[in-house]
Amino acid sequence: MPVSKTRQKKAIDKNVWEASLDRIRYIYDSFDKVQVSFSGGKDSTCVLNATLEVAREKGKLPLEVIFYDEEAIHPTTIDYVRRVSKNPDINLKWYCLEFKHRNACSNEEPWWYCWEKDKKDIWVRELPKEAITKHKGFRKGMTIPDFCKHFNPISDGRVALLTGIRTAESIRRYRIICARKEEAYINRRAEPRSNTYKCHPVYDWETEDVWIGVAKFGWDYNKTYDIVNQTKFHGKYLAQRVSPPFGEEPLGGLWLYAECFPEMWEKMLGRVKGVASAWRYAKTELYGNVKKPDHITWRDYVKVVLDSYPIGYRNDVKKRINHYINSHKSRTSQEIPQNNPGHPCSGTSWQFLARVATKGDFKGRQAHALPNFSLKACDQLGITLEEALIKFK
Repeated sequence: MPVSKTRQKKAIDKNVWEASLDRIRYIYDSFDKVQVSFSGGKDSTCVLNATLEVAREKGKLPLEVIFYDEEAIHPTTIDYVRRVSKNPDINLKWYCLEFKHRNACSNEEPWWYCWEKDKKDIWVRELPKEAITKHKGFRKGMTIPDFCKHFNPISDGRVALLTGIRTAESIRRYRIICARKEEAYINRRAEPRSNTYKCHPVYDWETEDVWIGVAKFGWDYNKTYDIVNQTKFHGKYLAQRVSPPFGEEPLGGLWLYAECFPEMWEKMLGRVKGVASAWRYAKTELYGNVKKPDHITWRDYVKVVLDSYPIGYRNDVKKRINHYINSHKSRTSQEIPQNNPGHPCSGTSWQFLARVATKGDFKGRQAHALPNFSLKACDQLGITLEEALIKFK
């Protein structure tokens, strides 16, 4: 539910490095097992080095590190992960499994499977020599979050999985952390049927802090950032990401692969459906910058977009749209407005739902926009969210 007030940041008498070490010490004292989820990105680099510091201090080496290789990954990222794996203080488990991933390049095939055995001839890369290709409980088509629920046996006790989530990366992440009153960096509820708890010890680091850590402590890092920094992203450190390329959020960065890694890009073009189109038109209405014909309403346009999906996937998108509609109905009996910023109680509009339909929103990522839409609608009416909930309940 949207909130009208967000918890304010508070200054403390420690820098982010010292605060992170204290959090990780607490995690070691509170859990039976500690693991680091490592992507090769700058944020997981911070978590890795901070956790190593505490693991050495507590005599808990080697540190267990989990890396999920999603196949379409920069060669410089793979080089970095390989260097990390050779650290004698680290036990890195390199998983190359047939995970299910979002393909936002195409409505006809909105999912793809990395390392799919029957598509070996079109893999973006050769299988690395370190690859773990089997794991108890894994089934082809699992997502990484689903697999994580079954990763650690119950006999391991309570397991802390440390991730590199930082609130500076997005308002969605900021709200996740701010929703908790105490020990906000620890998810106090494990996933259903799981004994693993996600922990975010570097959540309050700014992007500048990350690179200060690299410079001050001499950490190794992913040299992909050096390459990206030579493009139009020079100096734009928050915009420099090393995430896999085909999802809804990274889609606009496909040009980086074409410009910076041409040999890999040539293979990516044949890996999933729609890559070439997304490369050209990711910033247009075809891929989320929605612009409807003038002669129809946003509600009618939602139906037009839904009809572009094959039946099976169409039903999945309908479920996501119905989720937003039902959430709106739980807050007010009024109709959903046509245009943004939507209804003051929910932030929902048919224009927003058209964006959901266009993107597919299979992971529910568009929901982060609703609180802002709600507050904008309240501002236009000159009322608070609390007043809106009373007036339009």
